[in-house]
Amino acid sequence: MTTTPTRADATARRSGGPPFASPRRFAALLGGLASALLVVVVLAVAVGAVPIAPGTVLEVVAHHLGRSGGVPDPVDDRIIWTARLPRAVLAVVVGAGLAVSGAVIQAVVRNPLGDPYLIGVVPGAGLGAVSVIVLGASATAGLSLSAAAFAGALVAFAATFLLGRQHGHWPPARLVLAGVAVGYLVSAVTYFLQTIATPNQVTRVLFWSLGSVSGARWEQLPLPAAVVLAATAGLLSQGRRLNALATGVEMAGALGIAVGRFQFGLMLVVALMTGTLVAVSGGILFVGLVVPHVARLLVGADHRRMLPCAVLLGAVFLPLADLLARTVRAPVELPIGIVTAALGAPFFLWLLRRGTR
Repeated sequence: MTTTPTRADATARRSGGPPFASPRRFAALLGGLASALLVVVVLAVAVGAVPIAPGTVLEVVAHHLGRSGGVPDPVDDRIIWTARLPRAVLAVVVGAGLAVSGAVIQAVVRNPLGDPYLIGVVPGAGLGAVSVIVLGASATAGLSLSAAAFAGALVAFAATFLLGRQHGHWPPARLVLAGVAVGYLVSAVTYFLQTIATPNQVTRVLFWSLGSVSGARWEQLPLPAAVVLAATAGLLSQGRRLNALATGVEMAGALGIAVGRFQFGLMLVVALMTGTLVAVSGGILFVGLVVPHVARLLVGADHRRMLPCAVLLGAVFLPLADLLARTVRAPVELPIGIVTAALGAPFFLWLLRRGTR
């Protein structure tokens, strides 16, 4: 059965606009991405050193959810439920959270290169984690690696916002410069710690800095999942105001938005969410930078549509990247940041070439 194109679809095609900007196509895109997410999660659990049939994956999950009376094979059950599924779920959560964080940061700083690195959150988390790895927990008042990474992220965020503040709000250019300065300063300390680290510690630092979800456990998932769910729901509700902010501080103020308070609230939510995610997965590159641009290409710059698209794209992209990271050189596992950077850099070169044309 064929459907009749709507007037919005026809207008979008004639104007050369985003292919999924119309309401009908946007709804179809979200449905397609949600279906792709289910397929990707099953694929990420089924593929590995021990291949498992997708049907078995679904049976094990149904058994643990109380939807099936059959008892799965103990080996399959352990591989799926204990090892692979928590890893896939954490990748979904981290991908979605980093994607929406990047989209919001790009709107606040009005810079297409905006991502969690730009406001110092990821470098700060790296300093906290490296301090624990190299100097031990005593150097961070007894904090664990994840807790130290979270604390470092918030301290760096606070420094960026204190330096970037001017007359009660945060001009985009000043905020970017403050974030870059804080990031370089924090990174300098991190690099110094690496020079006094042992070879084994350097390996741990490198793997953490490039990110991994290999250590995922069910007991670790509730906190990041709850933070991402709550933060994303709050950010999605601000789509109209984000549109106004993206047009400029003056325009947003003219529309009655308390710009300084709104900027601070947005970035605080983003910093808390990103700090939580980096604490459990390390510094995964390019997700918050690339995914929002893909979403804009598909649905346009309207944040009411771009943010939901970015969330689903990030949730699909990172499990796929993790699958490549653990299979491309099996049995050796690559840090996931290598894969995301290898995929993200060519995309930006394509964007540059497209913009030149």
